[in-house]
Order: sequence, then structure tokens, then C-alpha cells
Amino acid sequence: MPNGQWYPPEWPDRIRALAHGDLVPVQPRRAATVLLLRARQDTLAVHMLRRRTSMAFAAGAYAYPGGGVDPRDDAHRIGWAGPTRETWAERLGVGPDDAQAIVCAAVRETYEESGVLLAGPDAESVVGDTTGDDWEADRLALVARDLSFAEFLDRRGLVLRSDLLGAWARWITPEFEPKRYDTWFFVAALPEGQRTRNASTEADRTVWIGPAEATAGYDRGELLMMPPTVSTLRALLPYATPAQALAASATRDLTPVLARASLGDDGEIVLSWPGHDEFTKHIHTAEGTTS
Repeated sequence: MPNGQWYPPEWPDRIRALAHGDLVPVQPRRAATVLLLRARQDTLAVHMLRRRTSMAFAAGAYAYPGGGVDPRDDAHRIGWAGPTRETWAERLGVGPDDAQAIVCAAVRETYEESGVLLAGPDAESVVGDTTGDDWEADRLALVARDLSFAEFLDRRGLVLRSDLLGAWARWITPEFEPKRYDTWFFVAALPEGQRTRNASTEADRTVWIGPAEATAGYDRGELLMMPPTVSTLRALLPYATPAQALAASATRDLTPVLARASLGDDGEIVLSWPGHDEFTKHIHTAEGTTS
């Protein structure tokens, strides 16, 4: 039975074009995404959204809230609590300005797409209900980029709680994709008093689902997912609580994962993700099949 690995039909042509020098890889944009966690009976659950079938990229696939960095988050110093920018820079393998922008993207995109805000009036507290009309107006202004995240926090008298995040993984979109992202994955616990909702225009469904249930659905071919999503879900399986996952994040390997594609003499394409053998595909171009 085929699993639910997302696989665009145009990939073989793009892989061949790259191998023959007819395709120049675009520079990946910095991005961040968050595995938002909460306790559920004896285990944990993760918040996922299903991308609309009308989307040009990964239509129908399950993913986490996330998106690209807003360049304004590089230069503006924002209200900040928790590990310093320099500490995050060392953990993420980037400079302090990049670290700030990536962490900001993680918190901002989570708020934009799920209504959950990892910020508070001070380093010891987190905001509660964020569902009022005034909150929604600010959220929409952030989505439209009419309001920067620094301006949003300043207007609200809030500081970003970087201590609520744990770095989990880093994946880079393959070189043959027309839109590429260098994405840092984070874990975070749902703050007390807040609740998720489907605030994203890119999603038609949101769920709280256990990692075991989600990966079993993928294995049966019932849930469509991209390799980074499946990999990060499987990595959650040993943990019973959000606190355990957050503690484990401190030692997670953040070596970037970038897909490789090779062409055999017979025209077969082998597509692989180093360190993640389950996603390897053998594309037999003559028959148009994969294995």
C-alpha cells in the first residue's frame, strides 16, 4: 500500500533539467514553523492544518503553522524575553539578526495561522484570550504586512517569549523546486487560556492529533504529508507530554536536511533525503512510475 508522501508529478522533469544545467536553483528564503503541542490523556497532541486543495504547493497536505521571515524583523529590536538573540544564534547556526528574524517568524506565523500568541506582558507571563475584535484587527494587519511584528508587540506592551520555543529540526526545500525555503522547525506548548482556530486562508481544516495517529494515517496513505512533516512527527513519538518534548529539543540535531537527486545510466532518478531513508524514491521515467 502506498503511503501518503507528497510527490508532485513535475519533479522528474525538474530534476532532469537541474542535472543537465537547464535549471538554476533559486536561493531559499528563511522560514519557520511550529509544532504546537498540548497534553491529551496519556500522551501529547500536535496542532496541524490541511492545506486547501486549490493551493499550488502541497495541496491537501497536512502541515504546521508557519511561513517566511518578514525582513523587518532583522533590523528592529523587539520586546524580548528568554534566551538571548546570541544564544539563539548559536543554537540555530546563524547570526543574531537572523536568529531574531527566525524566532519572530515562528511566533508571528503561529499567531497569524492559529490565533495562538507566544508573548506576554513580561518574562513570567503569557497573554490569555486573543479572540476579541481588536486582536483580530491586529492579526489581519500582520497577515497583510501593514503592521510589523515589532510594532504589534510594542502597541500591545508585550515581549516575545522565546523561552517557550524549542528548536526541533531544519529542512531546506530541494534545489529543483521553484520556491525554496530554509525552514527551522520549533516545538511549543499551547499556553494556558489560549485556544487554536483555523485562522489561515491557506487551510480548509485544522486538527489536534497524536503523533502516532498522524503517522499511522500517513503510513496507510490516508493523510498526505511532506517528508519534513512526517519526520518531525515521528521524532515526537517517544514523548508523553509537551514538557518532555521541549526538554528534548535542547539536544536535537539541527543539521540541515536537503534532498539529493541522481540520474542513473538507464535514466532512473533516485531521490533521497540524507539520514531519512524512508523517503527515498526510485523514479522509473520510462514507465512514469515510482518505488
